[in-house]
Amino acid sequence: MFKKLLMTLVLWAVVYPLVAQTQGDTIYHFRFEPGNDGLYTAYRNNGTELTRLLSCVVQNKEAILAGTIPILVDGYCSSLHDEAAARAIARIRSNRVKSELITREGLSEACFTTSNHTSGGDYVTVRIAIPAQPSESGPEQQAEAEKRAEQARLEAEQQRLEAEQQRAEAEAQRARLEAEKQRLEAEKQRLEAEKQRLEAEKQRLEAERQRAEAGHPEHDPYHLALRANLLRWATLTPDLGIEWRIAPAWGLMVNGSWTSWTWDNNARRYALWEVSPELRWYLGKQKRGYLGLLYKAGQFNYKLCGTGRQGDLMGGGITGGYQLRLNRALSLDFNLGLGYLNADYEKYITIDGVRVRRGNETKEWWGPINAGVTLVWKIK
Repeated sequence: MFKKLLMTLVLWAVVYPLVAQTQGDTIYHFRFEPGNDGLYTAYRNNGTELTRLLSCVVQNKEAILAGTIPILVDGYCSSLHDEAAARAIARIRSNRVKSELITREGLSEACFTTSNHTSGGDYVTVRIAIPAQPSESGPEQQAEAEKRAEQARLEAEQQRLEAEQQRAEAEAQRARLEAEKQRLEAEKQRLEAEKQRLEAEKQRLEAERQRAEAGHPEHDPYHLALRANLLRWATLTPDLGIEWRIAPAWGLMVNGSWTSWTWDNNARRYALWEVSPELRWYLGKQKRGYLGLLYKAGQFNYKLCGTGRQGDLMGGGITGGYQLRLNRALSLDFNLGLGYLNADYEKYITIDGVRVRRGNETKEWWGPINAGVTLVWKIK
């Protein structure tokens, strides 16, 4: 807008000296209603201005048709927010005024230099640069006037070209803004889709967590498992067992141990077998902790020093423990049993490789009767 105002002032500075040397009125104003492109003669003295303009054209028609007197037409429209629409209205308004001169006085489009603007108001101005008569000025003054008129026409044409350039730049800017808007909208949609995906993933993980807390069969699917007490194996006593989960919360288990070792020319002996059935009740949502009832029976033969002991043992008690899951197939079972054991045995010594009996004894025990760190392999 500043550039347009500056060019208007420059044009006026060039035309004003010429106007001062012309005869009659050379600037005419035609007012238009905001947003309207109709030229109404009854509106704001438009009829009077049109009569004055036609009179001037009649007096200088020959020079106008010859091209020595230019008619400068400037159309304005500032009542619309859209620049393209405002420029189109300004162009139509200029054409309305030119049509009056073309149809009434037989002028052609070549007689006009037209510029259209999107600021400054809602009107059309017509400027006619009429040089001084030869009787009033010499050849030099007439040549100067013609030079100024041509300069004014060139300035007007330059102003029109700059206005066209500004319009092109504005359209390019609007295109860039529209492209940026579409890019931002696409980015917004992508972020919204990513948000929905993350929300779905969050819901899936929450569902998995709830299934884990509820003891879903997926986390404890076995019905049959093999067992090996690693503590017994560490004492060179092979131990194996089997468990049958008759229900999600109930299990029936049987463990067995056996070993037989002699050394120092049969002077030392360590032999044992045991059978331990157990009924378990699994607790909690994940069924990892448990309580159980244990029964134990077996025989033993120990001779680790001078006197050996050989006999039977029997007892039972309560057990408790926890299963730590390693993967889908393996777990570690930590357990401890408390209760009562009864052992009836005979003492003996060995003389020349022959066992010699030294009496019988019976012992009773209250306290820990079983302990284990058991590897559980779920086979079904």
